[in-house]
Amino acid sequence: MKLIIQPDDGIAPLLVAIKRAKKTIDIVIFRFDRMELEKALAAAVGRGVVVRALIAHTNRGGEKRLRKLEMSFLASGVTVCRTADDLTRHHGKMMIVDGELYVFGFNYTELDINRSRSFGVSTKDPSLVKAALELFQADSTRQPYEATHERLVISPETTRKLLSDFIKGAKKELLIYDEKVSDKAMVKLLRDRAAAGVEVKIIGKLVPAVPGITTVKPSRLRLHVRAIVRDRKSAFVGSQSLRRPQIDGRREIGIIAPHPKVATALAKVFDQDWLDAAPKAAAREKAAEEEAVEAAIAR
Repeated sequence: MKLIIQPDDGIAPLLVAIKRAKKTIDIVIFRFDRMELEKALAAAVGRGVVVRALIAHTNRGGEKRLRKLEMSFLASGVTVCRTADDLTRHHGKMMIVDGELYVFGFNYTELDINRSRSFGVSTKDPSLVKAALELFQADSTRQPYEATHERLVISPETTRKLLSDFIKGAKKELLIYDEKVSDKAMVKLLRDRAAAGVEVKIIGKLVPAVPGITTVKPSRLRLHVRAIVRDRKSAFVGSQSLRRPQIDGRREIGIIAPHPKVATALAKVFDQDWLDAAPKAAAREKAAEEEAVEAAIAR
């Protein structure tokens, strides 16, 4: 299993995978504006690769672009399917190339890949690839999907259980990237872990705030990732935040990686992002304290 780090790795890992494809490419798209990828997919069709694209039926502010992308893909020979409208959003990002699965926290966009902190994971694990292909087939044909794999995290089917179990398993530390952790049950789990002595650190927001859990705002890069590192031994990377809509009401795709090398690499990035953000967080806290003192004196 390999970790893709954005913006460090850029678009290269995706282009390499597509250009090396010999038989099949299945790609799930929520947002897409990278012409290099579009050309690479068209070129793959040209050399005989079967390319299937599953495109979200909607996203905020970009439906015209999605429909234009569909027409462009069809013109180049890509088989195009559109997701059903049974869920509020089909927000997952996934690609399967000749038996290798890629799960992304980022969209195929300039903003997400070059100017945001995000991650992706690739694996050739046959059981994960099989489960992902079953998901792709079910969503492409608008059929029910029965999620059974314990490491392929799918909303709304299995995210709540799998991520709850993942969090409960923390013994020493949880490092979390999340724009907004607000699901009541998940917040309670984090509170319980912190009370049990687990150090919980979040780059993003926690609503409501919990004593003993430290949060900071990202300082260098826009945050567009949902990732958790547990005890620096295993990690979760995906498209779902710990928010009720993304857990229970949307199609989201994530993966649990029980691989220390992946977890260690992700934790190293987290540690640096935390160090970059901490001074600004401390300055904000100090300013707030001074403002409170001044207000008390004025009263």
